[in-house]
Amino acid sequence: MFRYSADRVPVFLVLVFSTIDFIVYFLVDNIWWLMGYTLLLIIPRGVICAWNHHHQHTLTFQVKSLNRILEFFYALHTGVTTNLWVLHHVLGHHRNFLVQVRDESGWKRADGKVMSALEYTLTIAGTAYYRGYLVGKKFPRVQRNFVLYSTLVVFGIALLCWFRFMPALFVFLLPMTISLLFTAWVTYDHHAGLDTDDAFEASYNNTNRFFNLLTGNLGYHTAHHYRPGVHWSKLPELHEKIKHRIPPALMRNARFVFT
Repeated sequence: MFRYSADRVPVFLVLVFSTIDFIVYFLVDNIWWLMGYTLLLIIPRGVICAWNHHHQHTLTFQVKSLNRILEFFYALHTGVTTNLWVLHHVLGHHRNFLVQVRDESGWKRADGKVMSALEYTLTIAGTAYYRGYLVGKKFPRVQRNFVLYSTLVVFGIALLCWFRFMPALFVFLLPMTISLLFTAWVTYDHHAGLDTDDAFEASYNNTNRFFNLLTGNLGYHTAHHYRPGVHWSKLPELHEKIKHRIPPALMRNARFVFT
């Protein structure tokens, strides 16, 4: 069922958080408790964003329907629906990250200056769906599934809001928005300021064990860009093979974020 056994624990934890979400949605009405729940889950949902990223690079299950179901729950946590990161990130950013005028996650303004983290966050999060859709014009099958399953997520959220609006707002709508902004914010430090045509000099890396445990080795970012199809569990091994080509200035050791 699983393509890689290493995905079993992350998927289990994501489904546990999803179950808790629905329990809170159905049983909690107090607005203060709902606000507290939203704030409490910001960081765990931010971690889930990393696993959704991995899934859209390398599908978790061998069975298509299971992947679609998992993506629905990922969307409720992260604000990122089926194939959005496939288009925006895998088929967009990964192909264009060395050329800022084409990079879907570009960190340069039109005048060539480096964006601030806030400007980058608002720009990338605010245009994510539009840019993903544009990339999809070159990949119509992927685009069709993106539009279809994004529509189903919107329909599902609409039903949840119709049935219990305040719980839906604090358990799903606000967290989805916050998570999308959080995703953009943490990706700023992956490449910002590294203006180069050498892929081994274009990404910051974070070798902290705790950070990589939480994010599925996302800290080995040069290795991830070197071979984006490699499963997250194989990135440390790949990093060891190529780390001699990475400038020491691009190696960091931070517990929660790249910097």
